[in-house]
Amino acid sequence: MPKITGSTSVPQSMQATYEAITSLTDAFCREHLNEDYRVLAQRMTAALCRKRPSPLASGQPRTWACGIIYVLGQINFLTDPSTQPLTTADLCARFGVGQSTASAKARVISQELDTSRLNPEWSPPSRLDQNPLVWMAEVNGFLVDLRHAPRGAADRIRQGPDPLLPRRPGE
Repeated sequence: MPKITGSTSVPQSMQATYEAITSLTDAFCREHLNEDYRVLAQRMTAALCRKRPSPLASGQPRTWACGIIYVLGQINFLTDPSTQPLTTADLCARFGVGQSTASAKARVISQELDTSRLNPEWSPPSRLDQNPLVWMAEVNGFLVDLRHAPRGAADRIRQGPDPLLPRRPGE
């Protein structure tokens, strides 16, 4: 299975904030989600710490931790009734954060990182093969599903192998 890549380096001035937030997201992910989400939460926290100015520079670590998990949940449909590992109310209650506060933090995070649903950058490797956006590429202005492209064309379209891109069925 592919590993999650991405930097978790942060400026020295944000190190304590990073550690405070990731200690909360790590614990939550270990108890309620999995290792992939723990690493994604660390990456997202680090990306926010590197922003200038960082939105994490003010506010309580628990509200940002909740917001980070909230955004990862939005991207990966964690509150969808068909998967339902957690509800938004449960998430907020476990962090001791009101839903409106969590939603406001999530909005800031989404805007800062320009996230979108099913964004492969913020999807766990275990779910990438189910993510239709992983297979899409623009070719001459048209969106093409690489699973239906001629054999070998997908590699040429992508311009190099991507370790997170799953193989087409049968490859």
